[in-house]
Amino acid sequence: MKKFNIDDIRGGEVLGNSIIVSKYQILLTEGTILKKEYIENLKELGVTEVYIQEENIKSNNQETEDKNIEIGLRCKTQVKNILERHIYQKNTDLIKLNDTATFIIDNILQEDSITDKLLEIKERNTDLYEHSLNCCVLSIILGIRLNLSNETIHAVGVGCLLHDMGLRFIAVDYNNININRLSGSKQQEYKKHPVYGYSSIEKETWLDPVSKNIILSHHERLDGSGFPFHKKRMSKEVCMMCICDTFDEMICGIGCERKKVYEAIEYIKSFKNTKFDGTIVDEFLKTIAAYPVGSYVLTNTGEIGVVVKQNNNFPDRPVIRIIHDDGMRVYSSSDLDLLKEKSVFIQDAID
Repeated sequence: MKKFNIDDIRGGEVLGNSIIVSKYQILLTEGTILKKEYIENLKELGVTEVYIQEENIKSNNQETEDKNIEIGLRCKTQVKNILERHIYQKNTDLIKLNDTATFIIDNILQEDSITDKLLEIKERNTDLYEHSLNCCVLSIILGIRLNLSNETIHAVGVGCLLHDMGLRFIAVDYNNININRLSGSKQQEYKKHPVYGYSSIEKETWLDPVSKNIILSHHERLDGSGFPFHKKRMSKEVCMMCICDTFDEMICGIGCERKKVYEAIEYIKSFKNTKFDGTIVDEFLKTIAAYPVGSYVLTNTGEIGVVVKQNNNFPDRPVIRIIHDDGMRVYSSSDLDLLKEKSVFIQDAID
């Protein structure tokens, strides 16, 4: 990696270090291919020097990220188009989600060491279809980690894509709202959405019982505190989905107030062996990065850092870059690997 004057950059180079400006804002992340328009914007912002990877090629990480974005957009569009055309018990197009689930599974299995990598899920605005897709990906990876059969994993994937279809049949606003604070009638209506969803597909012979059970029971809890039936006994597949659904709901604000990723993780941890199956919680927590790349964090030593890299199998011990603000510009010091620096830990995430 070498430092270059911005005037010597022509476009097509691979950024070797993230570019950070005032208020700890990341403009461009490490591994970005510098386009000519990016270079002009950087000049306008007063950036004079950048670090460039010595091998002027697109990184494997960047290629994987681009591919995942493309796949995610394609699948989200498919799910959205199918579910928005769906009318209660008019299910002709729903069977196409079998193919969508197969496509997602095949692409997950093509990734090297997928079960060893940490997934970086970020907080976002409420989007029912993106939520369904995220739950599908999380549950499929969890199913692979738990050594479920291919047939079961496929059924789980389809169930996840369909699990919240009942929300389309209610008029209650659930966007970034804690449903427990709704009026009694609105709260009851919201809690019926698993039944509405299940009733609309109950007689479909093409849909696996595992998928149907996920649609009906994804809000149940092992301590009986869930809904709509307060069940205490659930299949492994439903227990998986309960965890994935709860986590993703919290970070996008479906039926609850939106939380940070690490707060959602702490919630899942706090109800291990009570609301959620402990063995499945342990596997789930190994898959999610508590602090995604680009997150700003406060360490126990009082320093502010930005997460620049994950340490696989250690979701709360990433590599961070300590940054400083002298009132005029933001600059960074060397990276700090929290897997090696045992005395330093992340105390909080900051905006």
